[in-house]
Amino acid sequence: MTRLLFKIILCFSVLATTSQAQTGNKRRLTDRDDLYGWEAVGRLDFGDKGFCTGTLIAQDIVLTAAHCALDKATGKSYAPGEVTFRAGLSDGEALAERKVIQIAAHPDFVANAPVSAPRVRVDVALMRLEEPIPYSIADPFALHSGRVTDNEISVASYGRGREDAILRQRSCHILQRGQGLIVFNCDVTFGSSGSAILAKKGPRWQILSVASAISTNGGQKVGYGMELSGIVSELKAILRRDAPRPTATIRRLQPGSDKSSSGAKFISAGGS
Repeated sequence: MTRLLFKIILCFSVLATTSQAQTGNKRRLTDRDDLYGWEAVGRLDFGDKGFCTGTLIAQDIVLTAAHCALDKATGKSYAPGEVTFRAGLSDGEALAERKVIQIAAHPDFVANAPVSAPRVRVDVALMRLEEPIPYSIADPFALHSGRVTDNEISVASYGRGREDAILRQRSCHILQRGQGLIVFNCDVTFGSSGSAILAKKGPRWQILSVASAISTNGGQKVGYGMELSGIVSELKAILRRDAPRPTATIRRLQPGSDKSSSGAKFISAGGS
């Protein structure tokens, strides 16, 4: 496994090119029926800097790769409002769009460090959205735990040449698993970074890993992800610790009334 890392390439975000049609084991998700159950998968857009793939794990939290969350030029997280999550984006229309207001990348991940096994192991980030996306629009994915039957997995992602709609590969497989890394033969490419690697648990697909990098081995393209055990809960703790403070609002009450003089409605700050 370590030997493969010498040929590894991070799945960096890319700019738009052309689309790819469905073939066999792969299906391009274009209409609402196609997207049913996959609405939580979305494209993360960084202005004119490119895109990655992300997946909702809560109504207001997106799971992706750390190298998607950090500006390569500065090595720091993108500023609030610089990243947009477009859930279920298909041919220019998204089911929901939200700006990212907070990012928690793994503290051990260094944006411009050489590619290595330790770097892939911590290539994970969470992004908090400005507003939750209702369950009626997108049902977040749960994290997987336990064994994977027959090493069968699945992936739904955007990528170079297929940036306009999700491409879902129904079945691919884990090739190797150990030392905190997962090697798989799913069809990931530039722009697929951050996409969830999914494994079945009962009737439902759950998130096993996050696509971090690609390489070739004996002429075969393979992808790399990491074991998520403990990492996501650590990043959630960072989000809670560093959560933006709610904006203070002056509220003037009229005698005998619980309404503000402006007529504005007040909501509590939510989040996971």
